[in-house]
Parts: sequence; C-alpha cells; structure tokens
Amino acid sequence: MQRNKLYSVIKMVTAGAVMGSLAACGGGSDGGNGNAGSTGGSVGPVSGFGSVYVNGTHFGVNGASYTGNDGVERYSQLEKGMIVKVAGSWGADGEGEASSIYYDDTLRGPVETMSWNAEAKAGVITIAGLDVAVNSRTVFKGATPKQLVDSVTGASAEDYRVRISGYRLADGSFQATFVGAKEIGSGWVGEWHKVEVEGVVSNLGTQIFEINGLKVDFQTAVFDDGAEEDLKEGVVVEVEGKLENGKLIASEIEFEDDLFDNNDDVEISGAVTVAYDPDSKQFHLNGFAIQVDEETDLDDDITVDRLTEGAEIKVEGEYRNGIIVAEEIEMRDGDAELSGFIESKEQGGEVLMVSGVRVTLTDSTLIEDEVTEDAQESVVMRNDDLESLNVGEYIEIEGRETTENGGGLIAFYIERDDDDELELEGKISSLTQNTVTVMGLELQMVSDSEGSLTNLKEGEEVEIEFKNVSGEYHIVKIQADD
Repeated sequence: MQRNKLYSVIKMVTAGAVMGSLAACGGGSDGGNGNAGSTGGSVGPVSGFGSVYVNGTHFGVNGASYTGNDGVERYSQLEKGMIVKVAGSWGADGEGEASSIYYDDTLRGPVETMSWNAEAKAGVITIAGLDVAVNSRTVFKGATPKQLVDSVTGASAEDYRVRISGYRLADGSFQATFVGAKEIGSGWVGEWHKVEVEGVVSNLGTQIFEINGLKVDFQTAVFDDGAEEDLKEGVVVEVEGKLENGKLIASEIEFEDDLFDNNDDVEISGAVTVAYDPDSKQFHLNGFAIQVDEETDLDDDITVDRLTEGAEIKVEGEYRNGIIVAEEIEMRDGDAELSGFIESKEQGGEVLMVSGVRVTLTDSTLIEDEVTEDAQESVVMRNDDLESLNVGEYIEIEGRETTENGGGLIAFYIERDDDDELELEGKISSLTQNTVTVMGLELQMVSDSEGSLTNLKEGEEVEIEFKNVSGEYHIVKIQADD
C-alpha cells in the first residue's frame, strides 16, 4: 500500500469503479495530446490498450511515470477491467496524455464461497467474509467463474486466490470490474500471499476493530500514513495481513488520502452510491459528493431523477474543497441487449451490423478477450480487439439504444459466445399490426410467432427471440420485458 493511492477514490460509501516502463505501451507514442483542455485525474476501469483507454479517453503514455502497488508495476501487467487513476490532460476530442498511472487492488485473498448463475451471468464471491458481486461486465483472468465455483464446491481440486478491482457499495459489499485468479501452489509470490481488505472501521476496541463484520487484530500493525490515534469509528481504511481462524491479523493499515488537488479537473466513472438529493442537489459516486448546478450538462436526455443508487454514470467536473462540481454527466447504464451474428464491419470495425442491428463501438466499449481463462502475458491492443471481431462470429452486447443513423445500439460491453439464438431486449420505436421496430430493426410477426403485438405500445420494453429468414427478421417469441 502507498500514499495517494487509487483506493482513496474507490472507497465507495458503489458498484463498481493502474505501472514500470510505459515507453513500451502500445509499441510507441500513439497517444497524442489532442485538444487537451482539462488537467487533473481520470479514474475508471481500463477498456482498451494502445496506449490506455479510460473513461472513453485515449491516453498516450510516452514520458508517463508508473506507480503501483500489489505487484502491478508495469504496463504489461495491466488488464481490462482494472480501475486505474490516470493523472494527466485530455481534450474533448477523446485524446489525452498521461503523466502517471496508478493501480491498487481493492480486495485480495482466498475464495471462500462463490456462486454463479450462468444464464443471468451474475454471482457473488466471498473473500475474508466480504461479499463481491460479479456480473457480465466483470473481466475474469486466470480462472472462469465456473472454475472458481468448482474450486469451492469440491467439484475440482484447485484452490484459488483472487485479486479484485472494483467499487465498495454503501452496505459494505463490493461490485467487481476485474477478478484475477491464481491457483494456490502454482508459483504465486509476492503480494498474492497477503490478504487485503478495505472498508469502514466499526466496533473499535483495544487493538481490534471490524470491517463489515470481519474482525481485524492490529496489535502488530504498522500505520502507513498515520498513527494508531487516528483510528476512529467511521474512518475508511485499507488493511493488509493474514487470516487466522476467521480473523485478519493486520500487518499494515493505511488511511484514506485525498486523491485530487483542489481545482483539479476530474473524470470519474462508477455507480451511484447515494441517490440525488433535490435539496442539496448532490449525489455520491465512488465516495465523493457530486454537486449538480444549473451549468451541469446532462447528456443522453437524462434527468436528475435517474441518478438513483446503482445507476452507472461518468462525471466530468472540477474538484473543489472535497466536492466534485459536475460539468457533465453521462449515463453508462445499459438499457438494451442484443445477441446475434456479426454480418458486416465498417469504419475499421468501429461499426458492426449484428443480426440486422447497427452496433456502434466507442473508446469506452469493453471487448472481452478471446482467451479469458489465462492471464495475459502482454496487453492486447485496441486495434487487435477490433480486428478480432470476425464476420460470422456470435456475440452478446450490452449497451444503450440510439436513434442516430436510423437507430441501433451503442455498445458498452461485448462478449463472445458459442450460442446461436438471436435475441434482443429494448424499447419499441414503432409498431404496426404485423411488425415491431426495436433498435432500428423491423421484425415481422408470422404464422408461427409466439406472443402478440395487440397489447404492446411504442416506448414499451420488450424481449424478442427472432430468426433471419433470407434477410427478413421474423419473430419467434415476443413478450413485454418485466
């Protein structure tokens, strides 16, 4: 653990949600400063490489310094999904220049329990008694969710330790954006030996306190950036140590530091942890109070009543005396899903036609790597990501519907699968007696279609299974989305 660490920004009161020789990043200086009009810190999950993509900004890294902790100290050790802090400058053109990049694990330790619903693609990992939610957007490296489940249910002989990057929620649980696994006994060294947790101090007693029910013994702990007298109820700390009989024996304790300097420009993404309060005109994101005023630009036609707990957003603003004054708020909460086959690629792979739906990729789109079970030996460049999406390949997409270019889907997350069923979930944009249009795709009711259009209306969310019949898309089954 170190001072000025990323932990300070992701302490989350959310769901949530970076290091050696960066000259190697992307094989050269493909970053560029663009029209860098902002200077400060950008905090969020890595969505791509060449150099580093964070919060939709492509940061060049020539000349950047890398600081890190927990064994991640060079560029080649970064993974998609890891939440990083990029200090630097960026512009409205999506180009920026990093002066430093920092990563720190949120949690680390042995897997105690693991659940996973393969159909819903959601589950929970428990580490040191702390629950961590995982879902379709969580990047897994080193082991699949099934392998982790098998390891704790006895279906396999493997035992794993995991490192997690993510956000701490208001109830003390976590939402993971990245889960890296290493099999115990497979040569793991260094920080993998240590258990790391974070949270709010409670039930403080003589040389012991609790973090969300986990007892922490700090008799022999070193206080990294403070002293024992600074340990108080309600303080947020990060603790490293070892587990003994269900108790964490702390070797090091670190207190929260301010991550940003006053008047810093800030980019930050994650999930809302405290909903918008119309009286104070504030909500909380990643542990920070976000101030909304009359000059705040609300993108995507959103209103403040959508800033509810759990909503995924990106905020750009200015850090003033411990508060981020929002200049722009952008929704990152997906409202539509599509599963189908890539029919064509345009604009270098940035636009896909997927089973009749136009899908637009952005610099924030997370494309899951083809190889997910093994940790990568080197990073996969953004261009390689785009080239790896092949015509004829089946993919699943989460994103947001758009009315531009005749309608379609802006992709937040793309995952490969070996299925063959065409499915979508979205809002009806137009409706006739025999057709329904969703995401710009017109689908036809035919004689063997299951369901009815009779009680549906424009703007209603529906789930549709469909098929491609000689270039026409026929409804197999349609129903209102509950």
